[in-house]
Amino acid sequence: MELALMGAARAAAEIRDGRITSEELVAACLKRIDSLEEQVQAWTYLDAELALAQARSADQALQAGAALGPLHGVPVGVKDILDTADMPTEDGTVLHGGRQPQMDCTVVAKLREAGAVILGKTVTTELAVYSPGKTRNPHDPARTPGGSSSGSAAAVASGMVPVAVGTQTNGSVIRPASFCGVYGYKPTFGLVSRHHVLQQSRPLDQIGVFARSVEDAALIGEAIMGFDAHDPDTRPRAKAPLFRVQAEEPPVPPRLAFVRTPVWDRADNATQDAFAELVEALGDNAHETELPAMFNGAHEQHRIIMEADLARSFEREHLEGREKLSPVLLEMLDRGREIKALDYNNAVTGVASLYGGFDKLFAWHDVIITPATIGEAPLGLEATGSPIFCTIWTLCGMPAITLPLLQGEHGMPLGVQLVGPRGDDARLLRTARWLVNEISR
Repeated sequence: MELALMGAARAAAEIRDGRITSEELVAACLKRIDSLEEQVQAWTYLDAELALAQARSADQALQAGAALGPLHGVPVGVKDILDTADMPTEDGTVLHGGRQPQMDCTVVAKLREAGAVILGKTVTTELAVYSPGKTRNPHDPARTPGGSSSGSAAAVASGMVPVAVGTQTNGSVIRPASFCGVYGYKPTFGLVSRHHVLQQSRPLDQIGVFARSVEDAALIGEAIMGFDAHDPDTRPRAKAPLFRVQAEEPPVPPRLAFVRTPVWDRADNATQDAFAELVEALGDNAHETELPAMFNGAHEQHRIIMEADLARSFEREHLEGREKLSPVLLEMLDRGREIKALDYNNAVTGVASLYGGFDKLFAWHDVIITPATIGEAPLGLEATGSPIFCTIWTLCGMPAITLPLLQGEHGMPLGVQLVGPRGDDARLLRTARWLVNEISR
């Protein structure tokens, strides 16, 4: 196996056991980036010497007998809206060009604590919204990689780095992971701190990860979780043992609720056909279930919250740099400024009652199974594709993972999304691994 294509969990074990060094692994990733970056364009900042210096430091720590974290010596890509003290964070906009944070965000600090090498900063869309960056889909450069975590998804998919971090306010982890054919995992809202991460919307912003296996998604996902007093939506709680539980066999065969959602008609014919075949193949393990009528307005509820919060979060950019913002973002900011406080507050407070609508479903099923996107990555680089099959789960703060199990009509990846109850991330990942094994038989 080419060293750069080694998974994160295996690489960490190989480094711990002295069979490879972190410097060798990082050098292999940098070599692969050199050969593919011109086509894929996944990175916005990359300092090879800084990355190799981190790797050498990790190797020296191992030789000195220091305590090792679960990602010791493993390179990680970081979306360019997460602050890094030793690299610029420019948020995908010329308005923040040259911005150099003074400290790491909590997620990056936790990655360093786990022993990871921060390889570089991956491309984001403009202010992590909809206007695309330079990244291309590794499977077809004429197609979008998705957004807003486009660089992170493409870097993992093309073998440039084993794992990467992104964010999701609507579908910005699940969608690009589906389009690029990798695993994308968004933990339960509040399990990962967003301190010193570009804020779009406090009720919606969530951190997620990209990997080439469920095992690796669990490894990095568990590493970045934890309470942070700087993020009021995190809580002191025991860390979920994601890595251990995902490797276990379910005590009984999981029950999957196939949910079309209120936007099923937006899925293309190939996606609808593929899921019909998948559900049929799963037999008694999958049962079609409808969401209660209360979810019919969830997408509009999400839009109200997101656009009002965007207008507030990016007020300075809107007022001082309007001419340098994309038309699609300007339209969202202008709409957000017109949203009434009553409508916004009703939308936010209504999320709790929405989540209650899942009680009956999860009393009988382990997870929801549903498309990750309306179809395969569309042609063209002017847009990032629809996030509409992610909206409800993001609004409700539920853990979700997309698995690269299907193909669209043009042979492009098509993700299968699993969604679990809030806080039950470990069981979600265990079920995901079971499904991957079941389909591969």
